[in-house]
Amino acid sequence: MDDIVKQALKKWPNVPHCHGWLALDARGDWYMRDERVQAAGPFPRVKGSRIQHEKLREFIERNYLADNAGCWFFQNGPQRVYVQLEAAPWVWRLQAGAGGGALPAIESHTGRTAQFESAWLDEYGRLFLATDIGFGLVHSLDMEAAASAVESGAWAPVDAAFTSLPLRFGYRLAPAP
Repeated sequence: MDDIVKQALKKWPNVPHCHGWLALDARGDWYMRDERVQAAGPFPRVKGSRIQHEKLREFIERNYLADNAGCWFFQNGPQRVYVQLEAAPWVWRLQAGAGGGALPAIESHTGRTAQFESAWLDEYGRLFLATDIGFGLVHSLDMEAAASAVESGAWAPVDAAFTSLPLRFGYRLAPAP
């Protein structure tokens, strides 16, 4: 967490939390969801405005955390801005291993590296990975590297209903006030 955020928390410890205004889609993109967008429909059916400002995305990603209830949030100064998730709290980007035989390197949408623990396949054919830093969805553009790990026998996905994954891995798709 940024030092400026820690200082703001000390200065204003009782700022109300914010819900419904920030979302993370299955490709690792952040979306702002103002009142008009929220009234138009639920996420991800109505996404909102994609955050394209690089420094704002980096600030969100440095201050992206989870509480004890499995609700993910962005600590914006003294305020927690809870995040609606399309699929999982992390979106994994994979880099194929050197020499073709090595396992792919795993990196989150926030730039954090992770170590593989297990693989899960939902009824929609989406591949999820449990890692040392948490649970996430493999980015659709990286399925070739994931398929190589599965075909080599290094990753053996377990079938699971998508609706069972949040409970199994301790996260909430839509934190409520």
